[in-house]
Amino acid sequence: MVNQVVRVDSGGQPCRSDSSGVSSNGGDSSKESSRCSTPILDTDRTDRLRDKMRRRTESGDSWFSLEFFPPRTASGAVNLISRFDRMGAGGPLFIDVTWHPSGDPGSDKETSSMMIASTAVNYCGLESVLHLTCCNQTKDQITAHLNKAKHLGLKNIMALRGDPVGDEWEEEEGGFSYATDLVKHVRCEFDDYFDICVAGYPTGHPEADSYEQDLIHLKEKVDAGADFIITQLFFRPETFLKFVTDCRAIGITCPILPGIFPIQGYQSLRQLVKLSKLEVPDEIMKVIEPIKDNDAAIRNYGIDQAVDMCKVLLDSGVVPGLHFYTLNREVATMEVLRQLGMWIEDPRRPLPWAVSANPKRKVEDVRPIFWATRPKSYIYRTQDWDEFPNGRWGNSSSPAFGELNDYYLFYLKSKSSKEALLKMWGEELMSEESVYEVFTSYITAKPNQAGHKVMCLPWHDDPLAPETNLLKAELEKVNRRGILTINSQPNINGKPSSDPVVGWGPPGGYVFQKAYLEFFTSSENVTALLKVLKKYEPRVNYHIVNVKGENTTNAHEMQPNAVTWGIFPGREIVQPTVVDPVSFMYWKDEAFALWIEQWAKLYEDESPSRMIIKYIHDNYYLVNLVDNDFPLDNCLWQVIDDMFELLDSPAEHPE
Repeated sequence: MVNQVVRVDSGGQPCRSDSSGVSSNGGDSSKESSRCSTPILDTDRTDRLRDKMRRRTESGDSWFSLEFFPPRTASGAVNLISRFDRMGAGGPLFIDVTWHPSGDPGSDKETSSMMIASTAVNYCGLESVLHLTCCNQTKDQITAHLNKAKHLGLKNIMALRGDPVGDEWEEEEGGFSYATDLVKHVRCEFDDYFDICVAGYPTGHPEADSYEQDLIHLKEKVDAGADFIITQLFFRPETFLKFVTDCRAIGITCPILPGIFPIQGYQSLRQLVKLSKLEVPDEIMKVIEPIKDNDAAIRNYGIDQAVDMCKVLLDSGVVPGLHFYTLNREVATMEVLRQLGMWIEDPRRPLPWAVSANPKRKVEDVRPIFWATRPKSYIYRTQDWDEFPNGRWGNSSSPAFGELNDYYLFYLKSKSSKEALLKMWGEELMSEESVYEVFTSYITAKPNQAGHKVMCLPWHDDPLAPETNLLKAELEKVNRRGILTINSQPNINGKPSSDPVVGWGPPGGYVFQKAYLEFFTSSENVTALLKVLKKYEPRVNYHIVNVKGENTTNAHEMQPNAVTWGIFPGREIVQPTVVDPVSFMYWKDEAFALWIEQWAKLYEDESPSRMIIKYIHDNYYLVNLVDNDFPLDNCLWQVIDDMFELLDSPAEHPE
């Protein structure tokens, strides 16, 4: 990387014990270990799942969890990760991902159970339970899957026998035929590293000799080391409540979660009942049969039926949480949870950025601001770090960011199709001003000239954040004139941490921000900007760089600048967001590359549209500005106004 800096001074084995909880990847430490340690703001990031359950149960706080299955296609994987982000905002305690032997579930394919669960943990910040079955697997294969799960940051397993591939169960030579044996194997090989869930059957397993015999088998699974139970679906609340009573009577004391299935369609109900070998009660079939061709009517009935059943379960006092079989859909489950008052409409942010649930990142509480709208990319590029910033960013001499060449990865791709992106960003670009219009349409949320709303940009795969909306008028004005903004935040001076727009962290605190603006702009604008910035020093720090790495800055070469911080009762000051000069040089590679990888490549080689994007990539500069005087009115807009005034003055355009 070219880094020419212009300095502007201004200031079969025996059982193994493995309960460490964090695996080391053996890579070089990415940071010096001299940084201070700050108490974690959110204990949910550090507690293991069974402890979270216990704490929520003891507090009388009801909770919910969600089940998903791996998609069949790559585009389905992109859509599912998007659904994780949306449904994760509602506050599930955890999600679980099913295991399908026919779908190569332990592979690195984007549609595998392993990769979907890993993505949920690492990139969506969701506590996740990976299903694992005995079906068609040897003991060594199972151990390999568990080692891989551990390496990927997964800490929870649902141990299942699994359904037979054919009509009858066939024993696998060197494998297991019962979930109890799988639980024992996990505990033997990995000690207490994994929290283990097992399945319960409120009406008895269809292959069991009797209901009573199945309860005995369930107790054997718990005694072997299972931490909690999730049940098969059922249709009457009394079925589950009797099951819990019977479990307690034989000494099963762990949490038992009811599996809730909101009926969403006639065919999906028939398919699920066939797989689970359950009978639908007559009173339900009498309602559904006459409306079986009306999906909306069935879904509304299913929501009402699920809400009524859940209310009985929650009122019983024996149900700590509800587990929903979503069928990878969101409408019905979200509506049930809303009617129960369990869906979090305004989720609190533990930190200003999206956290990862990987256990090795549990102490991470500082990041550079540059990846604010691309948190999954940041996590990907830092996945090999052994140590993560806690308390402060520390020395910036060697951040060791990984290269980002894998733009095709399903968790880094845009949620929008090529066709949708072309409609938003232009089937054909006529000039640089066409690009300005795309940015402006995104900022204003108004349709572009072709009548399509621009819902994303290469640097933002979602609509504007509420915080950015505070700056909408100013952002619209500057984007129209070629200040192509990709990141910004307003100055904040002591807003409550509970503020619905800019708040983060525990209640009772106050948050602060320095105004920040990051944008691409032309070399002509940069020349004028540098002249203007001289009169704003040292109040404004700046960093200006082109694709070649030639950069100009008045910031300290290695010194990060805290731009977001918070003060909370009984805590040290927390500064979770910084502008770091070294990290900025790694970010600029990604920021410039997105012009080509996500925009230019939509068009044919050598086409005028592609050449316009390439010209911007090759000739524009990436700029970041920080206004250090956060108690005063944001001066960055005045900086830009002064730049345009200079450009528009006759002295800049002699005849």
